[in-house]
Amino acid sequence: MNIREYCVGVASRAVLAAGAMSCVGGVVKDAWLRELALLIDLRSDYLLAANGKDVVLAESGGMLSADVDRLYLDRGRLRGIIDSLGEIAMFPDPVGGVIESVVRPNGMEVQKVRVPLGVIFFIYESRPNVTPDAAAICVKSGNAVILRGGKEAINSNIAFADLLVEAAQKTGLPSDAVQLVRTTDRDVVGEFLNMPDEIAVTIPRGGEGLIRRVAAEAKMPVIKHFAGNCHVYIDKAADAEVAEAVTINSKCQRLGVCNAAESLVVHVDVSGTILPKILVALVRNGVEIRGCERTCKIFPDALPASDADFKKEFHGAIISVKIVDSLSDAIDHINFYSDKHTESIITTDLAAAREFVSRVDSSAVMVNVSTRLNDGGQLGLGAEIGISTDKLHARGPCGIKELTTYKYAVYGNGQIRQ
Repeated sequence: MNIREYCVGVASRAVLAAGAMSCVGGVVKDAWLRELALLIDLRSDYLLAANGKDVVLAESGGMLSADVDRLYLDRGRLRGIIDSLGEIAMFPDPVGGVIESVVRPNGMEVQKVRVPLGVIFFIYESRPNVTPDAAAICVKSGNAVILRGGKEAINSNIAFADLLVEAAQKTGLPSDAVQLVRTTDRDVVGEFLNMPDEIAVTIPRGGEGLIRRVAAEAKMPVIKHFAGNCHVYIDKAADAEVAEAVTINSKCQRLGVCNAAESLVVHVDVSGTILPKILVALVRNGVEIRGCERTCKIFPDALPASDADFKKEFHGAIISVKIVDSLSDAIDHINFYSDKHTESIITTDLAAAREFVSRVDSSAVMVNVSTRLNDGGQLGLGAEIGISTDKLHARGPCGIKELTTYKYAVYGNGQIRQ
């Protein structure tokens, strides 16, 4: 295969499809979403068989259990995909929506109108459920998308892609609106990243190494987050039961995801009461504790934490713990070590909550809520293509509206500039 020719062909077809997608109405897009959901339900055995091949290869290759979990599909996870597709179909079509409208003194009407981005190049690793999710929100927002999944999920992704195309053929959606890169050759990434005339934006979703490579090489804008060192802060006014439940869920519900808590920050006033019980619960869930000096005195089973531990996204059963003297110290610690992803405060003090929300500089700040709930589906976006820690063009979960931009439409009856 000539990689250059292959990539040019995919990109060229995507550009044509993007032009056609800008005129595709919501009825067709929603019909495609519902047909895709139906096909996933009807072909579940086909999808699970393809996924089983990927899982066997991953386990025999020594992949970590947390990464295998990200790769694995079962009927419950397929049902989650189906439900998500149904939710996305119920959202209003964002394309053509008027964001703002004003009539100028000369009678000219100025509208700010939502439009698609164009062609999106989406690079992701491991999780094959991302294939239909990403395709769904790109199509719903009127874009064409080039999907480049990880080699470890190639069989699963091809199986999903077959259904994406079949659904398009049945509903009249441009068949090239969603294209999967069906080769695992790493050179394709570099080729696509050098196509700014064809690709409007690149979105990488995966390990920090992948994202940094994309950010360094891409000739077009990139929506990204490098890492997810997410924090839970237990304030001196925290409810003990809420603190334990939110901390355990934030850390243990799924270990390998970007919105799992990696750092626990605790006010000194509750370090001798609430903290020990939480640490015992974490250890009971198989989590290793790496704590500051005061944490190690309170909980002798903790290992001493290094400065690097407070910065690290562990992607596994390890958490760093820091005891602080004040809310302000907690905020300073979080802002210094955070990756600007997700932080949560546990408190019954409304003033403390408001100060935390105001001063913590992250894409999502939660109050008495698990960090795991910073998710497009959970926040009512239907689904997401990723969580951005950038401040431009989008921040936080990137759903349907985040995959659009706008242009000005100006209506008049002969106005001229004097």
